[in-house]
This record gives sequence, C-alpha cells and structure tokens, in this order.
Amino acid sequence: MQLNLTNITYTYEGAATPALERVNATFPSGWTGVIGDNGCGKSTLALIATGRLVPDAGSVFPRLFAVYCPQDTSRAPDNLDEFAVDWGREALQLRNLLEIDEAWMWDYGHLSGGQKKRVQIACALCRRPEVLVLDEPTNDLDAPTRELLLRGLKSYKGIGVLISHDRTLLDALVDQCVVFEAGRIVTRPGGYSKVAELARNERDAQAKKHENARREERRLVAEAQRRNEEAARSKARLSARHVDKHDSDTRGRLGLAKVTSKDAIAGRAASAMASRADRASKATLESRTLKRYEASIVLPGHAAQSKSVLHIPARDVRNGALTLHVPELWIEPCDHVGLSGKNGVGKTTLLRHMLALVPEQIEYAFIPQEVDGSMRRAALERLRALDNADRGRVLSLVAGLNTDPDALCEGSNISPGELKKLLIAEQLLRDPCLLILDEPTNHLDVGSIEALERALVAFPGAIVLVTHDTQLLQAVSTIRWQIDREGDEAILRVQ
Repeated sequence: MQLNLTNITYTYEGAATPALERVNATFPSGWTGVIGDNGCGKSTLALIATGRLVPDAGSVFPRLFAVYCPQDTSRAPDNLDEFAVDWGREALQLRNLLEIDEAWMWDYGHLSGGQKKRVQIACALCRRPEVLVLDEPTNDLDAPTRELLLRGLKSYKGIGVLISHDRTLLDALVDQCVVFEAGRIVTRPGGYSKVAELARNERDAQAKKHENARREERRLVAEAQRRNEEAARSKARLSARHVDKHDSDTRGRLGLAKVTSKDAIAGRAASAMASRADRASKATLESRTLKRYEASIVLPGHAAQSKSVLHIPARDVRNGALTLHVPELWIEPCDHVGLSGKNGVGKTTLLRHMLALVPEQIEYAFIPQEVDGSMRRAALERLRALDNADRGRVLSLVAGLNTDPDALCEGSNISPGELKKLLIAEQLLRDPCLLILDEPTNHLDVGSIEALERALVAFPGAIVLVTHDTQLLQAVSTIRWQIDREGDEAILRVQ
C-alpha cells in the first residue's frame, strides 16, 4: 500500500505565488520523513495528503483514511472524550506506552505542552488510521517522553509521514525522506544523517562541476577574444587594399580570398569560439549550487543599568493540583539562565509567575511556547501597522532567521515556524534588557535554530530560557535552574 501525490499545485488565497507547484511524492508503508525550511510547504503537503486541503491541480490516490496531528496542541483532539472512556486493550496499551495519566483527559487545558502532545498522538493512534501524519511531534517533549513516543510510532503499521526537524527522531524512525530543497522536491533513502550526507556530497560535486565550468568558460572567453582580435586584423588588411572599381577580375580574386584565405578562416573561427564561450557561460550558470544557510544576526537589546532585572521572592506557586516551591531568586543584568525539567513539572507556570514580577522600568521580551491562529492574525496585523522603519527592522531580523520576508507580506497563511520568527522579531523592537523564552526553537528549521543560538549567546542582556534542546541549553546558559517533581509537588533548585 502506498499514497501517491501527483502534479500537486496549491495556492493560498491572497498569495502571490503557489505554496506547492507540480509536486510529486510517494509515501509507502512505513515512515517517511519530510524535511525543509520553514514556509517551504511541508504542512501544506501534509494537509493535502490527508484530504484537509483540496489541491488546485493534481491528484491524491488512493483515497485512504488519514489522521493529521498538527503542531498546535492548544485544541483538544476531536476524539478526546471517546479515548477518555475507552477501556479497551489498545487504548490501555497506548496510555501505558506514552505514560498518560487517566486524569489528563479530563483536564486537558491545564496540561503542559508535552503532556498535550502525548494525549494528541495517543488519540490519533487509537483511531487506527491508514495514513498518519505527524507535524513536529517532539516540539514540547522531554528526552524520556521522546523515547516513549519513538516506541509508540515504531508500532504503527500504516503509512506514516513525519514532518520534523528532530534529527534524532528522523534517524531512528524513517526509511526515506522527502526533501524540499532549491525549489524542488526530491526523495532520498534513509534518515536525516544519511540524507544530509547525500545532499552534502551532491553540493560538493556540484561545486566542483561549477568550478570546472568557470575554468572552461574563462579559457574559452580568452581564446574567443584572441581570435576576435585576429579576425579584426585580417578584416583591416583586406579593407586596406584599393582596387579600381572597373577591375572586375581583381575584385573577384579578393572576394574569393575573403572566403578561402586564413583571414576568412580566422573570422569564422572567432565566431565559432564566441558561440562556444556563450555555451560555456550558460553551463556555468546551470552548475551553480545553493550555499548552505549560515547567516548570523545581532539581537537588539542591552544590559540593564541596575543591580538586578528581576527579584523572585520565595513562595509556593500553584497550577491546578501542582504546587511549585520556588526559593528566593535574583536575576542580574547579564545572567543567562537555563531552566530545565521534565514535562509537567511547572516550567511554564514559573515563567508566567515571573512575568507578573518584572518591574515596570525593565523592558522585556516574552516568547510563548505555543502559537496558534489568533496569534498569527494579530502578529500580521501588527506588522502591517508598523511604520516603514520598524517594519524594515522586523523583516530584517526575520530574514536573518532564514525566512523570506516577502512571505510575511503576501498573505495570512504563514507557517508556525515563520510565525515564531515574526513574534521574536516583533518583541525585539522593544530593545529589551530581559528575554524570557519558552521553547523558542519550537517549529524552527535547523538553520534557524543555529542562527538563533549564536544570537542568544551574544545577547548582552539577561535571558531566562526554557528548552528541551540540550545543545541550545548548554550553549546559551551561564546559570542553570532545574525543576523536579514528585506527585503533586515540585521544587526549583539552582545548580
């Protein structure tokens, strides 16, 4: 069994260019990864594959029962109530596999992002779809939960489509990858690491081909110039001969000389060489290879001219049944605090508590964990209301995070990754001295994550960063906070 997408074209309303144009992709049984930069059309492809969008042109065959798990977990799964009262063997196995507490289904709104994602995926698997599409499933998951998720997904026997920037999950799960690159879609065997190696080898080969083409172009251009100069000298010699207009025999001999002499041969050779040089120039253009994204950006902001930017008194913070014990904490102007802990221990709860304590004179920027449709509309409206100078600053930062600014100006159907970058750029207009970031790399492509990491390391002010990305946490933080939970109580410790 396989799902075939043939010549798919789709354009969102109000967009100047198609999100997908004449795309072909085949998804066999097993797992296929979908890889590409933010806004390249991955989620659009998934929505078409599952029948949630109807393409403007092309076909999806055969028609199969499909379930799509979106990046956004703010909305409860449609079959949540059904799953909550399902005591069948399969439902119980899924709860055990993903370590889902029975109470979670009745308190979905108060769950952490990682807990919501586990419930969302369990509800999807319980429906036994023929096609299961997961859009960035590990965004909010801690390391132990990612292992649980991997076990659950490996048990799925249908056609699986995984849209992800999680290199570890792609390597462990998928048999092939559909890759958006350089304006085209290609299918490559293996997980992320193998695909990246193949792409790297292709780029190296293309770069070598391009250099060879440039070398040949330079040689032919020089030779063409030499022959042109020779032909010009020959023409000058022939033109210099004066013949009486009544001497038809001499004029005939000269005409024949123009055709058969070395001078004529030089002219034809120059013309032929010019044609070869032109073809070499075209070959050079065709052999160009796109460079890897390696942009660097500087985040607007400064270090506060005060002893501290935030004081957190010792107290207990409650969220539903959870009680988080917080000791007295101070954040100084240049502190980069990394906050870690498993799903559901109260990290986002602590950030909300901190936001309420930021002094009025401290300019801060807050990036939330989740983004949704209402945030997308509001962010785009704010962008359009900015004056030209501020809009330029925002779009410049977005471009530095590996997104085409034109995509934000064309329409409202930007991807969650593009929206996350826009939110970051808008918040930075405040020239903050404190950044409070809740999983800022959720939905971002690999190049964007690397660019943001470099920018955060260099940020002169204070940062409070919540992330499950170990590499990001180690690179950015100079101070570590850890939250551990047991039962309904959690405690924050400074490491």
